[in-house]
Amino acid sequence: MTEQPTSFERPQPGVDPADPRGAFLRSPAPAAGTGAALPAQGRSGGEPPAPGAATPGGPAPDAADGPASEHSQPGAGPDAEPDAHRPRPAPDGIPVQPADGQGRVDRAPGGAERRTGQVTRPGRPTPMRRDGDRLRFVGAATRRIARGIDLDEIVMGLCRATVPTFSDAILVYLRDPLPVGDERPTGPLVLRLRRTDRIPPERDTEGGGFMPIAPPEQPSELDSVGEELCTVQPGSALAEVLRGVRPVFTDAPAARAALPELLGEEGAAAVPDGQRAVLAPLRGRRRVIGAALFLRRPERIPFEADDLLVAAQLATHSALGIDKAVLYGREAYIADELQRTMLPETLPRCTGVRLASRYLPAAETARVGGDWYDAIPLPGSRVALVVGDVMGHSMTSAAIMGQLRTTAQTLAGLDLPPQEVLHHLDEQAQRLGVDRMATCLYAVYDPVAHRITVANAGHPPPVLLHLGGRAEVLRVPAGAPIGVGGVDFEAVELEAPAGATLLLYTDGLVESRLRDVWTGIEQLREKLAATAQLTGPDHPPPLEALCDEVLDMLGPGDRDDDIALLAARFDGIAPSDVAYWFLEPEDAAPGRARRLARRQLSRWGMDELSDSVELLVSEVVTNAVRYASRPVTLRLLRTDVLRCEVGDDVPQLPRLRQARATDEGGRGLYLVNRLARRWGATRLSTGKVVWFELNHG
Repeated sequence: MTEQPTSFERPQPGVDPADPRGAFLRSPAPAAGTGAALPAQGRSGGEPPAPGAATPGGPAPDAADGPASEHSQPGAGPDAEPDAHRPRPAPDGIPVQPADGQGRVDRAPGGAERRTGQVTRPGRPTPMRRDGDRLRFVGAATRRIARGIDLDEIVMGLCRATVPTFSDAILVYLRDPLPVGDERPTGPLVLRLRRTDRIPPERDTEGGGFMPIAPPEQPSELDSVGEELCTVQPGSALAEVLRGVRPVFTDAPAARAALPELLGEEGAAAVPDGQRAVLAPLRGRRRVIGAALFLRRPERIPFEADDLLVAAQLATHSALGIDKAVLYGREAYIADELQRTMLPETLPRCTGVRLASRYLPAAETARVGGDWYDAIPLPGSRVALVVGDVMGHSMTSAAIMGQLRTTAQTLAGLDLPPQEVLHHLDEQAQRLGVDRMATCLYAVYDPVAHRITVANAGHPPPVLLHLGGRAEVLRVPAGAPIGVGGVDFEAVELEAPAGATLLLYTDGLVESRLRDVWTGIEQLREKLAATAQLTGPDHPPPLEALCDEVLDMLGPGDRDDDIALLAARFDGIAPSDVAYWFLEPEDAAPGRARRLARRQLSRWGMDELSDSVELLVSEVVTNAVRYASRPVTLRLLRTDVLRCEVGDDVPQLPRLRQARATDEGGRGLYLVNRLARRWGATRLSTGKVVWFELNHG
């Protein structure tokens, strides 16, 4: 949105209307015939005005004579002689009136007197001109303050707009901590010095305020003003000034008594006497949230009564902006926390697969969205890979995303097929309300079988990067989005060769205003193939670097949506590293399990683990055989750890408990918990699997 000047004057070339000093960088001549026009300056010697020049109370120049310059003076033509009595502009562009303290009278031809000046103080602009400058300054300063979004930007905008144009120094105190919205603060009112700004020596020569001044010959005492922390005591002079809300001059008795409490005794003594300091409370929507102290040096003209109105405007705009910035900061914090809790902090370490992920919000100012990804370990060393996208980028979308992600984790724990998971997600989305739609892709990778099963609900298809550098878009039935209802989902089973990389993503990566989704998918496939060529046909690119390269395909302004990215590198488990047996549910099963495990460990050269594995296998198989009615499965997997899995057809999960001294059983899981690196139990649709892992050399 373009900012418009508050006045109806014509913008001056080369002057930024948003510059808080812009009120003093331009001084247009008022239109002829208006009541606010300044008296025209006459030439010395009583010469008549130049043709076409307007005189006080006289007619405006004829339009046929051409437009007059806004800065032209009466009688200032190309042939005009230099006049030492003509007023010269001050360094900040404000014309300075005659310094003799009296209005000068020129005599026009015929003896008529014409008063060309007003009674003014030396070097000070007329009151009418100062009032106009104040209005323009307030407009420019409030626009500068309003440009800030966060707390620091608003406070800095107040300081930069004020110094040196309005004051030589400013101190901004804010409540610590700042209340948020309707929050009722507890404890005493504590003010902390948030920011201070003073005129540096190199800026003094520019002049400031409503009158140019010379730079100080020695360091100013204002440099020592200010205390870091101030506690406002109830009933104190400072509390009464803040309760009054309106800005006050510090030469008033109440304000003078409040200064030591705010600035300390030494700081209060350094405040100049007279009306050269203004204390303005900063009041937000419901309470006072701070104070601003405007200071002028002793050699500068003091503040006037109208300057209190200027200070009130600056304090009001700053306080309301600070209130909104605090609310915005709290909302941004809540959004960040919500997003962090909705997405996994870290990806699990799964057997036979390596994982990497990325998440980019649509914008820094709106960090929440409906995109999510997940990796869920499943029984049998399998892993479920999930990526989804809820419509919208609001807090509501993020909340729905969190509910769907939780539902997907629960369904994955039941070890349901991918198409069944999407079916239940569809039902859950319909229960959440109308128009709760999302896309989702759910895949299950089996590192032992080197296969992957994929089901899709209206999501962009995954891309598989083979070890040789070939990238292909997997042909997966698209299906309908989640939330449509009454739609069947279809799953396909595909090969997942070792060394290949599967890339799951949301449409923000491939679709934008500049390209359609299928063009983006083709660019993604080409990007993956080009990246794989850099490492050669026998070495896949590093997974983290591959994710960064994929995100680099997005140009500036080419991202309109959130992006969730999940990359899975299939290492697999070789058949020689897997041993699998069926055991009949009989009393001899635990002994047979011990012999099979010892024999397999000897083949793998892991005899040092035989005693521990035999003991733990015997305990787990004994518990399975006691309740099972079908054959029990025993599987050993050798990867970076030794993993043992025992499955049966009983859905009840075992629980670790402390056995009493008189109990005959109940110590099996206690031994597993003490000797194994980690262990767990997972419920299946056909029963359960109890597993444990041991470290090996």
